Amino acid sequence: QLFKVSPVLSVCVVEGSDAGKKTLYSRAVTIQFRNEEESAAFHCVVQQWKKEVNTQEGNERIGTITASKSKFDEKIESSSAKMYFHYYGQLLHQQNMLQDYVRTGTYHAAVIENRADFIGRVVVDVGAGSGILSLFAAQAGAKHVYAVEASEMAEYARKLIAGNPTLAQRITVIKGKVEDVELPEKADILISEPMGTLLVNERMLESYVIARDRFLSPTGKMFPAVGRIHMAPFTDEYLFIEIANKVSIPKIVGDALAHPGALFWQQQNYYGVDLTPLHGTAFQGYFSQPVVDAFDPRLLIAPPMFHVIDFTKIKEEELYEIDIPLRFIASMGTRVHGLACWFDVLFNGSTVQRWLTTAPGSPTTHWYQLRCVLSQPIYVMAGQEITGRLHLIAHNAQSYTIYLTLSAKMWGPGAEQGGILQTSSCKLDLKEPYYRMSQPQAYALAQDQQQPQPLIQTQDIHIQSQDLDEAEIVQQPSPNSCAQIDSLMQNV
Repeated sequence: QLFKVSPVLSVCVVEGSDAGKKTLYSRAVTIQFRNEEESAAFHCVVQQWKKEVNTQEGNERIGTITASKSKFDEKIESSSAKMYFHYYGQLLHQQNMLQDYVRTGTYHAAVIENRADFIGRVVVDVGAGSGILSLFAAQAGAKHVYAVEASEMAEYARKLIAGNPTLAQRITVIKGKVEDVELPEKADILISEPMGTLLVNERMLESYVIARDRFLSPTGKMFPAVGRIHMAPFTDEYLFIEIANKVSIPKIVGDALAHPGALFWQQQNYYGVDLTPLHGTAFQGYFSQPVVDAFDPRLLIAPPMFHVIDFTKIKEEELYEIDIPLRFIASMGTRVHGLACWFDVLFNGSTVQRWLTTAPGSPTTHWYQLRCVLSQPIYVMAGQEITGRLHLIAHNAQSYTIYLTLSAKMWGPGAEQGGILQTSSCKLDLKEPYYRMSQPQAYALAQDQQQPQPLIQTQDIHIQSQDLDEAEIVQQPSPNSCAQIDSLMQNV
């Protein structure tokens, strides 16, 4: 047990027994610290160590620490958490993120360009991983950095940080969840990379918000501070055929487009078994996977809109369910195959504002983009209004169930009377995406698009804090029009 005698003096008492005489005895060590800060940091680390030992060994009591189920454990199933921390505990996956130079370079620039926010400040790195962001903060002049990491990567982070001795003396690695650990002081800066696919996958944003409430001083800053989910309807016959072909092939499609899984569930004599009863279920199953890939921004058929999530203000519970009403004006007549999504985050530094974007047409990141594909596309004409809803509901496998509805409203004479001409819906599991990493197809430009068009740019949009208090749904005009795709098929 550790006892604080004075602000800079502590006594550590170890109890035990003599193996031969079975009598109890104790030893004590007096520890003199150079200042109160070192004393507080030491006590914090000891308490955290005791908690880890208590959890690992299942002891009821070690010192004054007792094991208890954390908030994280209550809302996340243990098998998902085990796989999650195992994944991020491997250097291979950390390397994949470190080699995303858009991601890592933007973080480094956002920190170094805003040295004024970091010099002499206390920083907490939430979900530190390899510790790279902690090292960036120390490079920018942070007084002290607490790198909190729950996976086994914490040991590698200690190694990496120790190998940079000029920075290591100002960084403390703490192994544990932000929901559980205790820190000796409040933070001036929170830094983290909590973004997953569609921004919210893996539900680490909730831990980021919990860390804000537990550790950040009232005047502290968050890097990043704001996230936005961008959405736009798209047309992509190639993608739709590819997904549909996994189950069956329409007769008019040639062998060149055949998929290895085609016709599988239409077999009536598979080792004497008729598989066709499962054909419909398999068809819907393939369309329940959101598609993760990099696509051509000319596939978008309307200017995108975005939904703002202000990390500095949002409550944890508000991330359990995200409901986004949709409204677009089609810029062309085509089939709408679904909703394309991407995100960006803002580092709102005192010196420089910097965006990290995953937009189509921008340099590709390891997040790519995400598309929700409708099993029943809808038809629209240029100028027609498209409405709908994107509804995300969190589940205990550290992800979300996605419910998407898109509708084409009445168009032309009498449209002012309202009404829906066509509606299509789908349900998808963000936890189980279809990673489609092939290169984007080359799409022919329409006659009115022979001149190169500028790509979508989101990182240059300036957000003032007062903007975030307004409606969270903002229509974002885009300078690029979208190309007409020559249909491969009209009926799938």
